[in-house]
Amino acid sequence: MGYSSLQHSICEAPYLHGFSLGSNQTDLSSGFEILLMTKKSASSSKYLMKVKSTPPSCLRWRGDFNSGRNSILLQCSVQQRSVLCIDRVNGSTQTDFTSERNYMGFEKNLREQISARKHPNSWIFSVEGSFVENDEETNNEILQNFCSKGKLMDASKLIDIMARRNQIPHFSCCIRMIRGLIKIDRIDKAIKALKVMVMSGGVPDIITYNMLIGGLCKKGQLKSSIDILEDMSLSGCTPDVITYNAILRCMFDRGSYDQAVQFWKDQLRKGCPPYSITFTVLLELVLKHCGIQRAIEVLEDMTIEGCHPDTVTFNSLINLTCKQNRYKDTALVLCNMFSHGMEPDAAIYNTILHSLCGSGYWDEVEDIISFMNETSHPPTVVTYNILINGLCKYGLLDRAINFFDQMVSKKCSPDIITYNTLLGALCKEGMTDEALKILHLLRNTLCSPGLITYNTVIDGLAKKGCMDKAMELYNQMIENGIDPDDITHHTLAWGFCRMGLVEEAVEILREMGKRKHKIRSSTFRSVIQGLCKDNKVDIAIQVLDMMVSSQHKPNEAIYSTIIRGIAAAGMKDEANKLHHKLTEWKVFK
Repeated sequence: MGYSSLQHSICEAPYLHGFSLGSNQTDLSSGFEILLMTKKSASSSKYLMKVKSTPPSCLRWRGDFNSGRNSILLQCSVQQRSVLCIDRVNGSTQTDFTSERNYMGFEKNLREQISARKHPNSWIFSVEGSFVENDEETNNEILQNFCSKGKLMDASKLIDIMARRNQIPHFSCCIRMIRGLIKIDRIDKAIKALKVMVMSGGVPDIITYNMLIGGLCKKGQLKSSIDILEDMSLSGCTPDVITYNAILRCMFDRGSYDQAVQFWKDQLRKGCPPYSITFTVLLELVLKHCGIQRAIEVLEDMTIEGCHPDTVTFNSLINLTCKQNRYKDTALVLCNMFSHGMEPDAAIYNTILHSLCGSGYWDEVEDIISFMNETSHPPTVVTYNILINGLCKYGLLDRAINFFDQMVSKKCSPDIITYNTLLGALCKEGMTDEALKILHLLRNTLCSPGLITYNTVIDGLAKKGCMDKAMELYNQMIENGIDPDDITHHTLAWGFCRMGLVEEAVEILREMGKRKHKIRSSTFRSVIQGLCKDNKVDIAIQVLDMMVSSQHKPNEAIYSTIIRGIAAAGMKDEANKLHHKLTEWKVFK
């Protein structure tokens, strides 16, 4: 028994080409060889069939790799128009070419070659087959690596592959990836990853949900944000005030005022806790966009739904109306507050007083103070500070002092803010002696004067020209352990220059240099001009050297001042030479 002879020992089969992958055609230029060894039982001789590459195209493979079914057509034409066949006469010999195992292995190699050629610049496509073949643990390790290196888009693709293979991704990596995608404005990818996480049994935290809803609201995608909100409770994560506030603000930004009110009603009816902060935000938005009447209507409607206002709610509405100087609206809010059995506290009164003081309604201020003294919320130190500061800004120092006396008589101890406010007003009015008396009294109280206190009085003394008293106070603050700052020294240097005491001003500049305080260019200029005016050019040049050393660039005006000073000192030739040099250096235009 044996095999029949082959009609042609060598069949030429060239390149594989003509593959169809979707709508693209991909040619494979790599040839192949098939070596088939057969045995002839009678003579034990070997026959060889060799297929090798030749330029004509005779062997074609066609496959659609986008479908679940792959069909491969092999066409082989030989030179003598005969069909290549091997007739088995004896035994159970099986050729390797027709084996199912080799067929599947060959098809797999073709898939990888096509994928590699189609995406030469993206290795993720070339190894996607590896992701598909990986087990859950391996893919999670890759996912963690992607997230740690910030490769969010690669991580997103891997999540999709794991979902198709029913693999559960690590939820911590999902959280990192979702937040990262939101930050780079890939909300669509973030939503998709979140759905995969939830379907895999994960529960995203409230921060992730709020970031996602916030991102959707910023884009104006209100419907999507509400869909996410509805999915939150189902996934086991309860929305909080930040969640609701973001959606409400988005609705008002879109002009959907009635929808926003109805939305909050619906949430309350579904069992949402009556968050006071969210209720306050809603009323603020209604007041801002729809007016006080509509805001009060919403307030009453929400009370029926079990959402009651508190002092924070009313304080917020009062603050908003006061900022807009709508005091009639403020009165309506107060009346509504009383109707709910609530009484304004000191914080609410202070909000109203601050606005009235800023507008100069002093009679109304007096009325409120009198009313407060009859309630359980008398004026506090903050209240008096608001009044004194407002009166001092308007130059009503006498009335400010009256309130100060009233404050002390009511056994409401002034704090350092009270004293600094009064001292600043006294110094502004030139009442430095009275300021020094108050400063002296502070030493025997619990309100020890600080740096601001001393700077305030020193500035008043310098402006009045009392430099001796200013230096006494300067030395006193150092003895009390308070270090002067650059403001203190600038004030003193300016005061000395103003009084023509430029050498004393130079000493202040040197002290500032020792303390490494920043000296302004204007201070250098004032001192140099004063020195040149007194014909003290040598000292002026020293100050100029200090200026350059402190990395300040003297301008043309400073150099001109020095040149004039040199000329006034009788050194006209030197002045001309310096002017010529500065012109060469292009200091002068």
